Amino acid sequence: MLKRSVLLVLLLLTSCGHPNGVMTPVPLSASTTPTSKVAMLVATTREPSGDPATLFNGERSSKPHLTQITVSIPPKREPGTVQWPKRLPPDPATDFAVTNVQQIDTIAEGRKWFGQHVVGGHALVFIHGFNNTYEDSVFRLAQIVHDSKMQATPVLFTWPSRAAITAYQYDKESTNYSRTGLEQALRTLAADPDVKDITILAHSMGTWLAMESLRQMGIRDGHVNPKIRNVILASPDIDIQVFAKQFVEMGQPHPKFTIFVSQDDKALALSSFITGRVSRLGSINPAEEPYRSKLEKAGITAIDLTKVKSGDGLNHGKFAESPEIVQLIGQRLMTGQTLTDSKVTLGQGITAVVGGTVTNIGTVAATAVAVPATIIEQPLMQRGKPQPAGDTLGGDLKPQPLTQ
Repeated sequence: MLKRSVLLVLLLLTSCGHPNGVMTPVPLSASTTPTSKVAMLVATTREPSGDPATLFNGERSSKPHLTQITVSIPPKREPGTVQWPKRLPPDPATDFAVTNVQQIDTIAEGRKWFGQHVVGGHALVFIHGFNNTYEDSVFRLAQIVHDSKMQATPVLFTWPSRAAITAYQYDKESTNYSRTGLEQALRTLAADPDVKDITILAHSMGTWLAMESLRQMGIRDGHVNPKIRNVILASPDIDIQVFAKQFVEMGQPHPKFTIFVSQDDKALALSSFITGRVSRLGSINPAEEPYRSKLEKAGITAIDLTKVKSGDGLNHGKFAESPEIVQLIGQRLMTGQTLTDSKVTLGQGITAVVGGTVTNIGTVAATAVAVPATIIEQPLMQRGKPQPAGDTLGGDLKPQPLTQ
């Protein structure tokens, strides 16, 4: 039965093909159907491919590269989806299409671009997950930015993924390879006077990279840069014990942390199988002990998407494919707002567990979320003595000295 489940996940992971080579800019003419545009800054530790149709491949570069890219989004589409072209070149009237690509060679050029595209001084840094090409991550960020209606300047950090299901270990090592690259990118962004605050949105294996870079920054400076206000981890592919260590070792004060979890995430189930059946953070039930008490103590908000429906057969990309959830990211989580006031209008009866009481915090805003999700907003009130965490979150979330 287990082998059959693993084969099913592998089939799902390898069955979502689309044309490669979509990075060549498509000219827009006066007769072109009006489309929306998303302009982004892309930093990468990938090796240049030498082909303008792909720009970068899945191998590791000895130095980081910076590119500005504009993506055109067609007017008629279902929110939460990426309209990949069925043939090349893409048709901007029906497909996502790249309309501008320009390499950036200096920090000064990057800051000039940011100054021209600044939105209230807010920056979103997106870090993709396992099995993603360069173009996969560009189009996914464009979709998230467009559908969330966020007021922020988008920055993509894309690391060397070979985009192959058999390259899980290579991809994991590539995140380790890219830790300093992401840290430097975050430091450079934070040093820009046009940047007031930074939100990090990381997905799947990219959450490991985000946590490692923040931990590295915290070890160097004693804390994370104060401009990094919010960290959102979607389907985090991280060992629970390791996450606890990463969290405390990045120092105080912490950014505001939000995690999206789902107990029916098939990709994380496969990851758990590959890594010795170790539980992944993105698969926990945050309403159960000891997770609830530990998340409360750490001030982490956990949003359970298990009952949220999406078109993703793996249930691994719900955060981006559910229109309400992606708007939650762009309209509330990025601005540090709570999830328990009367202005929350998400899905059908989304509930919150606050102080041990289940409270309805939403009314019907759309029909895409067909079943309630459970949101645990921190801090929660303590209800009796918490159960021991044992080997789940590594005991107390306190730094431990190497020697006594």
